[in-house]
Amino acid sequence: MLVIGVAGTELTAQERDWLQHDACAGVILFARNFASQAQVAELAAAIREAAPRPQLVCVDQEGGRVQRFREGYSALPPLRRFGERWRAGDRDGALQAAEAHAWLMAREVQASGVDLSFAPVVDLDRGNLAIGDRAFSDDPAVVAEFARAYVRGMHAAGMAATLKHFPGHGSVRADTHVDAAADPRTLEELRASDLLPFAAGIDAGADAVMVAHVSYPAIAPEPAGFSRRWIEEILRGELGFRGVVFSDDIGMKAALAAGGVAQRVHAHLDAGCDVVLVCHPQFVEEALKAVEGRALNTAALIGLIGRGALGWDGLIADGRYGETRRRLEGLA
Repeated sequence: MLVIGVAGTELTAQERDWLQHDACAGVILFARNFASQAQVAELAAAIREAAPRPQLVCVDQEGGRVQRFREGYSALPPLRRFGERWRAGDRDGALQAAEAHAWLMAREVQASGVDLSFAPVVDLDRGNLAIGDRAFSDDPAVVAEFARAYVRGMHAAGMAATLKHFPGHGSVRADTHVDAAADPRTLEELRASDLLPFAAGIDAGADAVMVAHVSYPAIAPEPAGFSRRWIEEILRGELGFRGVVFSDDIGMKAALAAGGVAQRVHAHLDAGCDVVLVCHPQFVEEALKAVEGRALNTAALIGLIGRGALGWDGLIADGRYGETRRRLEGLA
């Protein structure tokens, strides 16, 4: 199945046609799709009305520099702030604040009629150009504790949690949006470091995992998202994950290793991904054509759709909302 990107703040006729396709499972929203609280709620409703089956409406609302909805929403601090609080000695306070961050983020997203934010990032903060302050810490044991807390906070809000970017994007320098990335370490080294937060998040009940476009040549020759070794043998087999596996965006430069758009889609699905992200509208038509004739697991995303209460009036009336915003203001 595919989760697609659309171009603007309203659906075009062509985009409505895309939503009719059997393989279209949802839409991912970006800053380009956002003008206001009311507008994004209207867009989410329009997406559902245009499709003949339930659609997953999702976004990356991590906080810090990766926050697609801003005006009218809490200024969410980047996850590194919680790691800094941990290092300063306030471990319990740091974990409680991260859990509150997860709850607040999820409830605001739900109030907008959006089902899912792809969070949390459980990569390590070890110098990657794309990750940086999106990560909690460089210490895998610390990130594991935060992974548990963040999943707990999202679940308290009624939102599914997505661990990213499996099996760990933070320990290589290259940004896979613009370049290929390879991590030379062995599986034993990764088990002792980058994989620990994923194991903790899975144990905490994470519902989904997003797979990185990073390659780990000591384990498999292809990037992780194209690798049955990583998805079927390690993620599902060794770590026991039973949820939904998302690809990262196939428009990223590192995804070009598989070939053209159709080849990238098939490579992810053949490797074991349940859902492929096609974030750039210019690739959607070709991606939809590529999956015609493939068997579809349409039930895979049902558990991620609409798990929480919606509406800004109800959220604002919740005393926990104002209290949580005040707690996090100083960290933004």
